[in-house]
Amino acid sequence: MIVDIYTHIFPDRFFAELERGSPKLGNMGKRLRSIQKLFDLDARFREMDTLGDYRQIISLPNPPIEDIADGELAQRLARVANDAMAELCAKHPDRFPAFAAALSLHDVDAAIIEADRAIKTLGAKGIQIYTNMVGHPLDEPRFAPLFAAMAAHDLPIWLHPARTSAMPDYSSEEKSRYEMWWCFGWPYETTVAMARLVFAGVFDRHPKLKIITHHLGGGMIPYFDGRIGAGMEVLGNRTIDEDYSKVLSSLKRPHLDYFKDFYADTAMFGGKYGMPCGIEFFGAEHVVFATDAPLGPIATTIKVMDDLNLDAATYRSIMVGNAERLMNMRF
Repeated sequence: MIVDIYTHIFPDRFFAELERGSPKLGNMGKRLRSIQKLFDLDARFREMDTLGDYRQIISLPNPPIEDIADGELAQRLARVANDAMAELCAKHPDRFPAFAAALSLHDVDAAIIEADRAIKTLGAKGIQIYTNMVGHPLDEPRFAPLFAAMAAHDLPIWLHPARTSAMPDYSSEEKSRYEMWWCFGWPYETTVAMARLVFAGVFDRHPKLKIITHHLGGGMIPYFDGRIGAGMEVLGNRTIDEDYSKVLSSLKRPHLDYFKDFYADTAMFGGKYGMPCGIEFFGAEHVVFATDAPLGPIATTIKVMDDLNLDAATYRSIMVGNAERLMNMRF
C-alpha cells in the first residue's frame, strides 16, 4: 500500500464559489482549469488505477485563500472547501481516505473554530496553512493559538510554500523572472518559515507538534545543515541593528535539533539526488511519501523511492506507516 500524503484537488463546488465571490482570483482560475486532474476525477482515478493499492490525502492547491479573499468571504470559502473535500472522502474512501482542512488566517480565532469543525465534524486529519499569510510570518504572536490548537488535536499541519512573481529576485527589478519565484523561491519560503518557527520557540512550547514540510523540508535544510547548524551558532554577530544574543540561549536544545522535529515529504518532482540526503537528515521516521499530484509526478516519485533499495520496514514507514502515525489512523 502507498499513501500519498500531499496531493491537491479543486472541488467543483469550491471552484464555483471561488469564481462567484473572489474578484482577486483574476485569470488564476483559467490556469488552474488547465490542470485536468485537479478537477476531473475520472482522469485522476485512471492514473491511480495504474499504481496498485495507492491512496491520496487531499488538500487545496495554491493560491492561499488569504491571497484571493478576506473577511467573511474568506471564511466561507474555507468552509465550502472543507465541506466539499469531506464529501469527496466520504464518497471515495478507498481513493481519498482523509483530507487536510483549508483555513483563512486573516482571523485566527475564526480559523481555529473552522479547524475544530473540520476535524471534529467532517473528519479532517489536520490543516493546511502556508509559509506566510499575505506576507506576514507565521512566528507572529497572533498565530500562536493556532499552533497550540493543533498540538492539542495531536494532528499535523501541512505547511505549503507561498510566493509569487511579485517578489523580485533583485531589488532593481519589479518582479521575479524565469519563474525563479517558484523553482527556488518556494524552497526558500519553506526553509525560512521553518527557521523562524524554530527560533521563535514553537517546539519548546509544543514538543509534540506535527508539521509536514513540502519538498523534503523545503529542499534546502538537509543540504545546508552546516550553515544552519554551526553557521548559526554565532547568530547575531552579523547583525548590528537588532539584538539576537538571547535567541539561542532561550532554546532548550541545540537549534539544529529542532529542524529534525519537522516531517518532510518526498514531493521532489521526481528528483533523486536529494532524496537520500533528506532521509538521512530527518530520519526515515520523519519522512512521508508525497508527490504533489497532480502537479508533480507519481510514478516517477515511486520509482525514486524503489531505487533507494531501502529495507522493507523503512520503506513501509515512509510509504504508509508514518502517515498512519501522524494522522492517528489505519489504512
